[in-house]
Amino acid sequence: MSHISANDLKTKGIAAIKAALSESPEAIVSVRGKHKFVVMEIAHYHYLRECELDAAIAEIQADLVAGRFTTESVEEHMAWLDHACSS
Repeated sequence: MSHISANDLKTKGIAAIKAALSESPEAIVSVRGKHKFVVMEIAHYHYLRECELDAAIAEIQADLVAGRFTTESVEEHMAWLDHACSS
């Protein structure tokens, strides 16, 4: 993964980001030597979000197959939430 220092970002601006992203789909922005941020092109961000959603769907499908779910009314669920939040 590429790296951009905060100073490079300050002096070179978007050119520093473009240069870093030409080497890698993501770049770490370091502030005072510590990794603080990650920048990427929006298309790559959307791809990663889609991957997260696909993983969530797979997890839900596995829970359904394994029987890890409950069936209850709205009122029952709200009562459960009230109890869970007051604990």
